[in-house]
Amino acid sequence: MLEIRRLVLLRELAIRGTLAAVAEALNFSPSAVSQQLSLLEKETGMPLLRKAGRRVRLTPQAEVLVQSAGDVLDTLERAEAALQASLTRVSGNVRVAVFQSAALALMPSTLRAMASQYPDVRVEMVQREPEEALRETWARDFDMVIAEQYPAHAAPHHPGLDRRALTTDAIRLALPSVAASLHPVDSLSEARVMPWVMEPRGAASRHFAEQLCRGTGFEPDVRYETADLQAHIRLVESGNAVALIPDLVWAGRDTSCRLLDLPDLPRRTIFTAQRLAGSASPAARAFRETLEAAAAAHA
Repeated sequence: MLEIRRLVLLRELAIRGTLAAVAEALNFSPSAVSQQLSLLEKETGMPLLRKAGRRVRLTPQAEVLVQSAGDVLDTLERAEAALQASLTRVSGNVRVAVFQSAALALMPSTLRAMASQYPDVRVEMVQREPEEALRETWARDFDMVIAEQYPAHAAPHHPGLDRRALTTDAIRLALPSVAASLHPVDSLSEARVMPWVMEPRGAASRHFAEQLCRGTGFEPDVRYETADLQAHIRLVESGNAVALIPDLVWAGRDTSCRLLDLPDLPRRTIFTAQRLAGSASPAARAFRETLEAAAAAHA
């Protein structure tokens, strides 16, 4: 019988690409990973890895085992969820990946409610960019992800992830107050004369913002780049920039920014995703339902 732990290492190699990345993710040494995979080759009697420069590639037989390893892990995850469901009290761990504005607006009240209603559930939160977090949830680094999707920019889909809409929020043009403004700007078209702050290239929000400006007939002067939306707000409030900011960012705070509606009133979609194999977990279900209640309160 094949050793499950070695199958998992092979699957991790298929996901992460290098022995060093597998070792780092699992707190092994690269030599230990290599040794275990060599033992798996002996167990199967087939070559599973081929050298390709400084990297290794999986053989077709290894790909078969990777698929089987995923099936085994799904079975084990369903078994663990069924075991937890047999208890009379909801308990367990839920590891969640979340992007910044959801962490600020939704997580505090969700965590308070979880601590009150489900004291035996431990919730761990890590901030991640949505596209990265979706892949990491599929790879089993997280139990659930809170992600976002901008208009005309679909978030990636991964097999075996169950998506559920959480809420939507309007995206508006944030302008400095009249007193702080360097230029009298009252529309998206007029904002062409202002410096812009945007998230780094590759972010869905950056793609959306640039396409919206170009569709209005100008190339935005992006002088400031940061993934921190709180920094965006400070740059706008201080009169140094303009930005496109979703409404959820304003939850629980006042601002001196002027917020203008955009043409066609675009909205961002916020959703959760978790592996189907873990959907029966009482702890994960409790967290998801509590989070949905918090989102409904903000809607």
